[in-house]
Amino acid sequence: MTSRRTFLQTTALASATVTFSPTTLWSATRPVKDKLGVALVGLGYYSTDLLAPALQKTKNCYLAGIVTGTPEKAEKWKKQYNIPDKNIYTYQTFDQVANNPDIDVIYVVLPPSMHEEYVVRAAKAGKHVWVEKPMAVTAKECQNMIDACAKNKVSLAVGYRLQHEPNTQEWMKGLRDGKIGKIQMVNCSAAYYDARTNHWKQKKEMGGGVMYDMGVYVLQGARLATGEEPIAVTAQQYTARPDVYKNGLDETTMAQLIFPSGARAAVQTSYGMNMNFLDVVGSKGTLRVEPYSAYNGQKGVWGAGGKIEHPYEVPWQQTQQMDDDAAAIMNKKPLIAPGEEGLRDIRIVEAIYAAAKSGKEVKIS
Repeated sequence: MTSRRTFLQTTALASATVTFSPTTLWSATRPVKDKLGVALVGLGYYSTDLLAPALQKTKNCYLAGIVTGTPEKAEKWKKQYNIPDKNIYTYQTFDQVANNPDIDVIYVVLPPSMHEEYVVRAAKAGKHVWVEKPMAVTAKECQNMIDACAKNKVSLAVGYRLQHEPNTQEWMKGLRDGKIGKIQMVNCSAAYYDARTNHWKQKKEMGGGVMYDMGVYVLQGARLATGEEPIAVTAQQYTARPDVYKNGLDETTMAQLIFPSGARAAVQTSYGMNMNFLDVVGSKGTLRVEPYSAYNGQKGVWGAGGKIEHPYEVPWQQTQQMDDDAAAIMNKKPLIAPGEEGLRDIRIVEAIYAAAKSGKEVKIS
C-alpha cells in the first residue's frame, strides 16, 4: 500500500489547485535529522488516544516531549512514553523549548482560540509547527500564524489528515482526470451527535461551534472535489439545544457554495445528528464516498462502476499525516496542507457565519 499511496499522493498534488508559499519550506541552514522530535501541546483526547499512539508507529518522527498544565498528566505520560524531565513543559515554561535540540516540531492540539498564541510562540522558539484544525478562529489569526512562521523560517502544517490518506487521494485523482466529467454538484455532510455540554466545542469564547470543527471537513470535501475555491456562499444555522449552544453558537449549519466554473456545493454539519458522506455529480457520472471523514473505513463507488477501498487500522491516518509532514521538512519539499490551506477554509467559515446572520449571499474575494 505504501507505493500506491505515494503514487496517488504525487499525482493528486500535481493536479490539485493548491499553492505553496516559501513558509512551507525547511531552512537551508538547519541540520538534517533521520527523525524529528515532536512535542505535543495539549494532552486531551486527540493527543492521548490518537497522536501519541500514532507517534509510536511513525518512521520519520517520534514523541520527544509534551506541554501540559496538569502535573498528573505529565507524570503519567513521562512513565508511559519514557519522556525525560527536560522535555516536559508547562504553559508557563513553554518558551524554554527554544533551547531544546531534542524538539524539532511543536504540534498544537489546543482549543482553537489558543492556536494563534502557541503557533506564534513556537515559531519564535525556532520550531516547526503543526496545528490541529480548525487552524484558528479568524482569517486574521491564520495570517498572523503564517507570517510568524515565515519570519522565523519554520514550516507550518495544518492537521488535515484526510489529504494524507489513500482513499481521498484516489478519488481526487479520479476527479482531476475527468473520470466523471465536469463537476456540477457536490453534496457533503459530516456530523455526529455530541452529548457533551461543557467541552470547548460548546463554548464560543474557545472557538466552539460546529462549523469550525466538523464544518471544516465538508468545506474540504467541496474544495477538493471541485478543485476550486468558492466565490460566494449562502447559509443557514440553527440550534435544537439552546441550553447547550448559547450566545449564537451553531449546533447545525447548512451552506451552499458557488464555484467559478459554475459548480455548486451543498454542505451540512451538525452536533445534533449522525451523517457522513460525499456525493459528487459530474457531466459523465457520479462518485459516492461513505463514510467520508471517519478515522478509517472509507469506501468510494464510481457510478459507472469501480470501487475505492484502501483499508487500514486506526491511527493509520495520524501516523501517515505526521510521517508525510516530517518527510517534507527533512527533504525540503512542500507540505501537503500548509498554513495557507487552513487560511482558505477559515475565510469560507467567516463568510458562512456572515451569510447565516444576514440571510443574504456573501461574496468571497
